[in-house]
Formats: sequence, C-alpha cells, structure tokens
Amino acid sequence: MPTTSSFVFIDSDILHKVLPFSALINHFRTSLPAFADGIHCPHRVAFPLPTAASASLLLMPSWSLHPSLPYLALKAVTSFPSNSPRLSSIHAAVSLFDSTTGVPLASIDGSTLTLIRTAAVSALAASLLVSSTNPPTTLALAGAGALAPYLAEAHIAAFPSITRILIWNRTQSKSAALAIKLREAHHAIAVEVVDNIDNAVSVADIVSCATGSHEPIVKGNLLKPGSHLDMVGSFTPEMRECDDVALRRARVYIDFEAAMHESGEIIGAIQRGVIKREDIVGTLAELAAGKVVGRRTDEEITVFKSVGTAVVDLLSAQLAYETFVVGN
Repeated sequence: MPTTSSFVFIDSDILHKVLPFSALINHFRTSLPAFADGIHCPHRVAFPLPTAASASLLLMPSWSLHPSLPYLALKAVTSFPSNSPRLSSIHAAVSLFDSTTGVPLASIDGSTLTLIRTAAVSALAASLLVSSTNPPTTLALAGAGALAPYLAEAHIAAFPSITRILIWNRTQSKSAALAIKLREAHHAIAVEVVDNIDNAVSVADIVSCATGSHEPIVKGNLLKPGSHLDMVGSFTPEMRECDDVALRRARVYIDFEAAMHESGEIIGAIQRGVIKREDIVGTLAELAAGKVVGRRTDEEITVFKSVGTAVVDLLSAQLAYETFVVGN
C-alpha cells in the first residue's frame, strides 16, 4: 500500500478506533498463515542506559518484502524501573517504514499497540481451540494489570456467548477496579471478583492469565473438561503461570517458536520430563492455516502459550496504518 507522501502519528486514542478487536482478530486469522514465515525478526537488542538506575533500551526490528506487506517496523521499548509509581516503568514506540524504499510512514504508540495485539492473539487462539458445539460462557482472568481489560474485551469480541467474568488478582483493589470498568461497559455480563483463583479456574470455560508470577497460579487438576487455558504473562524461563499437571492434561499450542525458549512453563515441563518437544502441537500460524489439528473432542483441554514477537507488531502496525490512511 505505501504510496502516501505524508507521515502520520497514531496515538493511543486513534489505535483504539482503527484496531477494533473483531477486525484485528480477523486480520491475524488470515495474515498469519499468509505472511508469518516471510517476516524477518532478528533477535532483539538490549542496551543498558546510564541515565537512570537499571534503565534499559530494547530494539525489536521486523520487515517483509512481500508485495502485499511492504513494511519495515522498529519497536523501541524503554524500561525505567526507578520511575515513580504514578509513571509506568515501560514505554514503547513503533516506527513504520516502507520496506522497499525506506521511507518513514508512521510513528505509533507502541505501548497500546502491544496491549491490543497481545489480547487479539489470545482471542484468536481461543476462537480456534474452544469447542464449536459448546460456546464458552464463563471467562476467568488471572491478573488485573494493564493487559487484563484488553484480554476481557478481546474475548468478549470473539465470543458473544460470554455471560460471566471472574477476576482474580493478588491485590484485590485492582480486581475491584477492573470489575467496575467491565460492568460499566457490559451491562449484560455478570462480572465478579474472586479471592481464590482455584474457585474461578474450576468453573471457567476459558482461563486467561496475565501475571508476572514465578510460581504456578493455575492448578491443572482443577481445569474442567473442555476448558481452554491462555497464558501471556510469563516470558522468561524462570516464570510460570500454570503447573505441570495443566500441560500434561492438555493439548498444547504456542504463538511462535520463541515460546520454546522463553516460556518457563514449557521449558520446565520438558526439562522435568512431563512433556516432550513433540507434545507441542504447533504454532498459531499453523493452527490458523489448518496445518495442525485443533481440539479433537469437546472434553479435551487446550493450552495456548504466548510470548509475543515482532511478527504481530508488524501486522498490527500494518492494519492500523492502512485503516488510518484510508479513513483520512
């Protein structure tokens, strides 16, 4: 598409308008099978910054030369742990270029883009893995941080059948605040705060986890038959959101191959001999393309582990940019 001459800035408010979850989920559904293998994503590069205590800069490039995806994106993430509690410690921006000419096209709010695309990936995976004959009605959220409302909205967009949302967080005031927000936006959905994650896991059709936990939160023996477990919080070998039982009981999928090296749940389970590498059924792109089989029975439990890569940053930036340009 890049033939425009004007550079654009796409902030958080604009992103929420040009990337409704229904559109982004469908975009991923078609574009991941078509383009994922052709998008180049070098390893991210990290630089320590002497400007503040423990500060760092991470750079994540990605590009494609496919005629239908002529883009290059560079995501820059800053981490400033010493920021005050009122100021986020993580910030991000995505620069989008024409990959055939190098012409800059857009600057995009990278923090909001990451939240939206992460939630959309989870919802797409769930839509491909839940039972087609028993639509989910109860969603459990483990974690009530910045990503939680996006996960809720993405799953609601993917599943109009959802009538109940259970929220658990270690700090219950955060659960309560999220519950108020969701009740105001969705009057027909019963939103409840729970103080015991086990109770939520045992009744939920979909369990979505977005925490930074280093100890398992979800006990696999509590997952009910036919349920789906989504995990997006862990991204290092030391982090875990579920125990080994959950993986042993389930049919397991990952977003990208990077999860095999970054997911604490999967790395640990393989090291302990709970599962084998061959037990990972496939990636989201393979699932969307029909190259691997999804759920086989209504009683089967499925697990989707996401660590995120620049592939979905590029595809999200593409849709945001093209939708914004067409609309203006």
